[in-house]
Amino acid sequence: MSVKSYSYTIVPEIPQSYTSKLYEYINQFFLLPQKYRFADISQGPFFISYSTLDSFGKRRVHVQASGAEQSEQMNLTITPLVDAVPEDEILQSKEDMDIAVDMFEDQVRKNSIFFAWEQGETIVPETVSEKKNSPSRILLETQILVMSVFMTVGLILFYFIGPLVPIILLAIQFVFVFYSNKIIARTADWRITEKDPFIHVLQYPLSPGEDHPIQNIPKDTLVKLKKQIYQETIAEKGELDCQKAHGVFSEFGIDCKQENFMARKVNVYDVVKRTADRFGFKVPEIVISNTQAPNAAASGVSPSRGTVMITTGTFVQLSDEEIVSVLGHEFGHLKGHDPLWLYGLSAVQYLFWFYVVFEWLQVSSVFLLIIYLWILLTITYFISKFFEARADLTSAMVIREPKVLADSLEKIGFQRLLLERTPSFRFQEWLSFDPHPPIYFRIARLRKLDATTIAEIKHPLMRSAEDVTKGFFDSLS
Repeated sequence: MSVKSYSYTIVPEIPQSYTSKLYEYINQFFLLPQKYRFADISQGPFFISYSTLDSFGKRRVHVQASGAEQSEQMNLTITPLVDAVPEDEILQSKEDMDIAVDMFEDQVRKNSIFFAWEQGETIVPETVSEKKNSPSRILLETQILVMSVFMTVGLILFYFIGPLVPIILLAIQFVFVFYSNKIIARTADWRITEKDPFIHVLQYPLSPGEDHPIQNIPKDTLVKLKKQIYQETIAEKGELDCQKAHGVFSEFGIDCKQENFMARKVNVYDVVKRTADRFGFKVPEIVISNTQAPNAAASGVSPSRGTVMITTGTFVQLSDEEIVSVLGHEFGHLKGHDPLWLYGLSAVQYLFWFYVVFEWLQVSSVFLLIIYLWILLTITYFISKFFEARADLTSAMVIREPKVLADSLEKIGFQRLLLERTPSFRFQEWLSFDPHPPIYFRIARLRKLDATTIAEIKHPLMRSAEDVTKGFFDSLS
């Protein structure tokens, strides 16, 4: 009896000269640390193979990944070693390799020189995290957290000032929610318009563990380097030139290889417009945060008051199609008016807390007061997962690329996805103070969608509430 093998193609976002280092990394940092899951490991310059093990140490499937020195892609073959291997197990083996490649890419990015420009705009130094843009997340991701902070402050003021404090604080928060599109725009670095639609990105990557003098260059020198590259390439021709960039690096006494430079030019306006057109929205205001962490957010209480923020790190990690699918999720929040729904949900609970529960529990027990607050926040965050799941579903229904969105989430959240392989961590994620469902659930749900199942969905929010609830109870088994 012949055994069916499954073939896939993975295209790592690394210079071709790093291909052999990729296979070494997968062996050393992904397979060997998990010997309880993998056996029969064999690795060469452009080749790696292994078998997966079940909880009893029995071999289940054989995995082989191979490439070539001048090839940009990895060819992956997965062959069952026993009868009746379920499709989910095959997909998990494929996901293992995706995660291993993502780990290598992440290490390369962390050891890279990374520059981004918008033509005609001020030269802005890159930041590693998005902390400076935290106000942009008030809209949805931290809206409930803001309410929690207001609840704590209100509790103190309520005790000393009087019963009007909660209403005043709710009014203040509503102002933040209503003008969130303006807040996100003011915290950004650049604005994208139809006239100036491009973002240019240059990356010089180092392989993990490599010590290079680039890492010790002072920040002010890097800014000068960045300005000179801009003047000699984008300002003159509107394009990045890796050969000229290499020359500028040499002028600054930096020894590097021209073939390892990676450049990308993205028409951001076109990417956002394509997404807006699919939703039937006008193009919102588009702003850019020059931050290496990949992220996107659509802010505003309605599509007509929308602002889209994208970090420059997103253009390094995701393709245009993947960015459209991620923006589809964010536009889904605008389409569903999710910020207003969450504000209303939080406001009702907030008022009930102060005018009913607090009055009753403060005379009973401070401990009960704390327990009630914890339960209230847990339930609120759990309900907010319905809206995040609906945004995923809306992207799938409108953009019609659920698997592309799943791949995007996997690239961005591979570290959490690896942790969620542990059942106890999965359960913890369901009850965490995070408005998003666990990433394993979101990815698996999206990959099960096809044109037929999408067409059958009539009430996305009800369907999402049902899926999230089922996902939570499945994590208990």
